[in-house]
Amino acid sequence: MTALDSIFLGIIEGITEFLPISSTGHLIVASEYLGIDQTNVNKAYEVIIQFAAILAVILNYPSKFTFKHIDLWTKIFIAFLPIATIGFLFSKQVKALFSLEIVAIMFIVGGVVFLIVERYYDESNHITSDVEDVSYKQSLYIGLAQIFALIPGTSRAGSSIIGAMLVGLNRKASAEFSFLLAFPVMCATTGYDLLKHHDELLVGTNFTNLLIGFIISFIVAFLTIKLFLKFLEKFTFVAFGIYRILFGIILLLITY
Repeated sequence: MTALDSIFLGIIEGITEFLPISSTGHLIVASEYLGIDQTNVNKAYEVIIQFAAILAVILNYPSKFTFKHIDLWTKIFIAFLPIATIGFLFSKQVKALFSLEIVAIMFIVGGVVFLIVERYYDESNHITSDVEDVSYKQSLYIGLAQIFALIPGTSRAGSSIIGAMLVGLNRKASAEFSFLLAFPVMCATTGYDLLKHHDELLVGTNFTNLLIGFIISFIVAFLTIKLFLKFLEKFTFVAFGIYRILFGIILLLITY
């Protein structure tokens, strides 16, 4: 992996981590067409630059990361438990799913789901407009929906946002809960990969490329969060559904 590759992957991660279009899917596709071998170190690198994007959440929501919001973080932890449990118990099976074909199919499936949900979604009937008002039951259901994100191409943000919309959150609250929920998910994933591959990642060019990708991902993600919320003030998720379907179809055509 070169420094230029690192910059490119950092930009992709920063843009896609919080949008419902699968950052992992985009990173898999980008790495494939950049000719980057999917070694354990490079896979871990991709996860770690995802953590840089998660840190952008802290900068955007500093007031949420205080003890005054312990109730909110309890709910987020409840939403985190399902994916943590299933991901741990079936880690080998999840890793075996990483392929361009599965990514492409899940892009299309996720796009169709978004279009269906938006077709019948009436925001005036969704009274939860603030993440502080999310109930424990809603949190659990959102967490169960997020399990689908273990399938590459599904999108962690997409799964949690759809789950939130289906249990009564409006679009903005759904997105913001998804942002905050990303924090424990990626902390767990990044911590595991750092522990497993620290000797390889923190030396020589590996460390330099990691630092470059980390910084780029952080900056781009910070801006993406702000622009995404402004987008949701005027528009729905239909555009993302269409994008997912088109991206998946093009990927299938290119691959086969």
